Amino acid sequence: MTEPSATKLRADRRRPAEIRRLAYPDLPQVIEIERRVFPTPWSLAMFVLELSKPSGICLAAVSGQRLIGYLICSRYDTVWHVMNVAVDLDRQRKGLATALLGELYARVDDSQARFTLEVRRSNHHAIRLYEREGFRAAGMRRRYYQDNGEDALVMWRTPATLMGLLTDVPNPGPP
Repeated sequence: MTEPSATKLRADRRRPAEIRRLAYPDLPQVIEIERRVFPTPWSLAMFVLELSKPSGICLAAVSGQRLIGYLICSRYDTVWHVMNVAVDLDRQRKGLATALLGELYARVDDSQARFTLEVRRSNHHAIRLYEREGFRAAGMRRRYYQDNGEDALVMWRTPATLMGLLTDVPNPGPP
């Protein structure tokens, strides 16, 4: 599979961002963002493992030499699992997460693709972002997050959820 051309976008009015494949040399900056953004950050080993999977898609949003966001997605059989999406604190709510997701969909390039993810029930900004992207809550994982025992919403983006339905979501339960 050939690498698609890098996606350019306007992250803010000061400087454009480029979306490209995430690489091992990016990991120190990834870890810095991860620690700033999440209460229970992934370890370096977790990122190395995801980057080593040939079926996964790992993306970086960069501005100049600075990494400002990333996305990690793994493929399990026929389902794409969005494992981690993060944008540095000073660049949030400027379209970067939307652009990272858009590049993910472009690289998967399958109108029948199914995506899933977990998100904290209290993360209303992320939930609204995912809903704008066609994800729908279809269940819950009780006490999913280690730091405080918070529940996670399980969200899906499928051909049916893009039409407002849950008919092709496995075992949809109450969100």
